[in-house]
Amino acid sequence: MTDHLLPEDEPIYVISVAARLVCLHPQTLRYYDRIGLMRPTRTTGRTRLYSRGDIERLKKISRLTDDLGANLAGVEVILNMSERIEALQQELDRTKEQAEQEIARLKQRLKELRERAGIQEHPVINVSARDLTREITTGNEEDAK
Repeated sequence: MTDHLLPEDEPIYVISVAARLVCLHPQTLRYYDRIGLMRPTRTTGRTRLYSRGDIERLKKISRLTDDLGANLAGVEVILNMSERIEALQQELDRTKEQAEQEIARLKQRLKELRERAGIQEHPVINVSARDLTREITTGNEEDAK
């Protein structure tokens, strides 16, 4: 089974492989674990195992420190805020989906009630007052010609 078929949080890389994948020294990964910036899975023998998600997080840490010059305290704040924003976005998406489902349900219920009461639906013409005034004025000028 190739690793792209595994879940992103499946621990599959030992520390030496993880370090090579992100071009960092294994001691750096141990330090990140010690300060709480990373939490790799541990085997019963205490061997650190990193998932693809962990590798992506390590790449983010590396970009933030190397490319943007952030210190590790700043990196922790940035990563925590990014995770919070992602969680909020997912919650917003769920709420939006629920709202859309409720709107569809209410529209269907309204249609059923109108049919039961024998009320025909009439389309609403969406025209602004400005457009209507312009049309009337233009029409009067053409009639005068």
